[in-house]
Amino acid sequence: MEEYHTPKINTQAPTFTTKSYHNGKDTTINLTDYKGKWVILFFYPADFTFICPTELGDMADHYSAFQQLGVEILSVSTDTLFVHKAWHDNSPTIAKIKFPMLADPTGTICKAYGTYIPSEGLALRGTFIIDPDGVLKSYELNDNSIGRSSVELIRKINAAQFVRTHGGEVCPANWNPGSKTLKPGLDLVGKI
Repeated sequence: MEEYHTPKINTQAPTFTTKSYHNGKDTTINLTDYKGKWVILFFYPADFTFICPTELGDMADHYSAFQQLGVEILSVSTDTLFVHKAWHDNSPTIAKIKFPMLADPTGTICKAYGTYIPSEGLALRGTFIIDPDGVLKSYELNDNSIGRSSVELIRKINAAQFVRTHGGEVCPANWNPGSKTLKPGLDLVGKI
């Protein structure tokens, strides 16, 4: 049985080139085209399902907030771009999507990120945050019965961006912009 491993935090995210359905068109997406931007790779099992449209609709509803943070969203499933188009044309929820919907029918991208389920030919629900240098900063993998939250993802992006620009400071649990950060050192040991 083939094994797939999730890439390691603070290493270069696996690059890829693939087709996508974006703004009513067949486009080609290369991850390296997004150098200089934050990227969220948002893996989901399949089009025309149940939890997936709730998650993608939530991402679409918050897309402008992500863009204001300099973040591009790339959703990924093992469907073809033609299935993405059909779903986009037939679902009012999916019709709201303005970000690229990547096609990974061979599972190549899913395998590179450790989300591929060989027995099903589908992806786990995986969320990967990639910084402007192409470095993987965070990921989360969920059982396919557990949906994700855009609000929590925005909080994680804010924290990752803060840490990037404020070297030496770290963001504690439930941190949001404007909240207190920590500066690791011996003086904090046993005092938190």
